[in-house]
Amino acid sequence: MQIEIVYQADDELYEAFQRLVPQLTSNNPPPTHEELKALINEPSSTLLIARNELGQIIGALNLTIYRVPTGVRSIIEDVIVDLSARGQGIGEALMFRAIEIAKEKGVSGISLTSNPMRVAANALYLKLGFQKRETNAYQLKL
Repeated sequence: MQIEIVYQADDELYEAFQRLVPQLTSNNPPPTHEELKALINEPSSTLLIARNELGQIIGALNLTIYRVPTGVRSIIEDVIVDLSARGQGIGEALMFRAIEIAKEKGVSGISLTSNPMRVAANALYLKLGFQKRETNAYQLKL
């Protein structure tokens, strides 16, 4: 397995996200080519992918690092591991690489949210040292 930072939105990446995103959520469609390009060109975002031994994309994660008045913050979003590759340490490898990048950029902590129904993912986050926060989460649909 290999973890890479994505620097180019090509057909392979597009096709991988067409397959992976529906495994994460049915609430949002997979990104278009243009949306992938915009994500990769966004200075605050780092898109990571995992490849298997055959070079196929089998996982992804997005790390966003941004500055606020109280410091440098980060959030991990859209951690996806292909159904065919779950339980092989891919999510953990993606998370380790994201944590490493965040440390290199001077981040003091990483936030993430996860659906309670994603039992394995939630167990992984706890195993890695993430602590469940008691907070109110709000969202405004636009």
